[in-house]
Amino acid sequence: MTVGNMESAELFDAGKKGRGLRATKELNAGEVVFAEPSFSAVVFDSLATQVCHSCFRHQANLHRCAQCKFAHYCNRTCQTACWDEHKQECGAIRKIGKAPSESVRLAARVLWRIHKDTGIVSDSQLVSVDQLEDHVADLPEEDGKKLKIDVHSFLEYWSYGRKQHSVEDISHIFGIIKCNGFTLSDQKGLQAVGVGLFPNLCLVNHNCWPNCTVILNHGNQSAVSSALHSQRRIELRALEKIAEGEELTVSYVDFLSLSADRQKKLKENFHFDCTCEHCSQHIKDDLMMAAAESEGNKLSADTVKEVTAFSKECLEKIEMARVDRDYQEVVKLCRECLQKQENVLADTHLYKLRVLSIASEVLSFAQSFAEAAGLARRMVEGYKKLYHPNNAQLGMAIMRAGITHWHAGQIEVGHGMICKAYRILMFTHGPNHAITRDLESMRRQTELELKMFKQNEQGYHAMKDAALNDTLFCSNQHVQMKHEM
Repeated sequence: MTVGNMESAELFDAGKKGRGLRATKELNAGEVVFAEPSFSAVVFDSLATQVCHSCFRHQANLHRCAQCKFAHYCNRTCQTACWDEHKQECGAIRKIGKAPSESVRLAARVLWRIHKDTGIVSDSQLVSVDQLEDHVADLPEEDGKKLKIDVHSFLEYWSYGRKQHSVEDISHIFGIIKCNGFTLSDQKGLQAVGVGLFPNLCLVNHNCWPNCTVILNHGNQSAVSSALHSQRRIELRALEKIAEGEELTVSYVDFLSLSADRQKKLKENFHFDCTCEHCSQHIKDDLMMAAAESEGNKLSADTVKEVTAFSKECLEKIEMARVDRDYQEVVKLCRECLQKQENVLADTHLYKLRVLSIASEVLSFAQSFAEAAGLARRMVEGYKKLYHPNNAQLGMAIMRAGITHWHAGQIEVGHGMICKAYRILMFTHGPNHAITRDLESMRRQTELELKMFKQNEQGYHAMKDAALNDTLFCSNQHVQMKHEM
């Protein structure tokens, strides 16, 4: 699909939801509806020296801009590709002697581009950036105070000849970013590294059970000839078959929350009341708070209430221990919590799933693979009952569980999980994404090892033990990065 091609989607009046996009033809699961480069994007302040400011890849030994000494790049190719976007920023940072916050930097980049190219930068862009919703009037008091601070910082930072902007105009841009900014992840999908504005994506409305998903494709800048390079861009991909004329939707929040909690979060952050089918009918809320099924005596409501309260309190302690990087305490608390939850809370209960997720990741990082694998499998079975079958989070969870089983020597189960994850991520990420390519390599590797295992089990285990002593696999890198976030 050509970046910027909007032949598969069109703007329409979505009634109470305002504007929306709908399919102009029948779409199949995994099909790219459209791809769109960012209008503007910035790396988070906390990762400014660790992530390339052009392609948003997490890299070691980045090269620093010699002029402002703030922006960092993979190489000269990335720096050259980003110069148009960085040029004004570079001068402004040198002028005030430091880089402002990411929100101020993004607002400035948006305005610089509007001045240079206007609010519409291509024939395929359906709406001008400055016509996007800002919801400034709906901001709560605390957010309003923060907005005033950001506007003040912006005025100190801004420099564009004699062109000045009113407080109202600047507030409008900040409001647009707050409501429409899209979080960008690194090339492995392991860590949020920045935020960007994608005008056409902003027109896609929310549904808690969406028919599309959004991923960031970092492009390819490895070819010697710049003519063969591809842009950093988002891709809107169909999760299922979509009929011609059907509205295209994505989820603005993770589905793994009760409908009332999702509605509250959407109201606070995006200023609308979600009336989707899953919220209106509270679909799957019962599973998310379900008690365990018991063959004998029925559990009392008081017992379930007590264990639920205990789990909530325990999760708060677990989070504190994670922040302190006291992973032994994390494992201890998780084991205590799971023991208390056993035969009381179902494996689809949100609190139980959270504990299973944390415990399996930390145990895997500690190379206690057998215990981690058992917990990961229970977590995946719970996820499968809750998530959309082609949900990217489900695919990533199955991938990590598969790798953990592979480490634990449960090769056949691990290979099966990796194959299932690969099928899901082919829909959500496509064959050319870094995650999918890595998963394809894992799939081939585990398939080869499975054949070796069946031919010579004893020899296989000797080889496997040697390999584990040399290196940890990428699942553990994922855990380490998550704990460092």
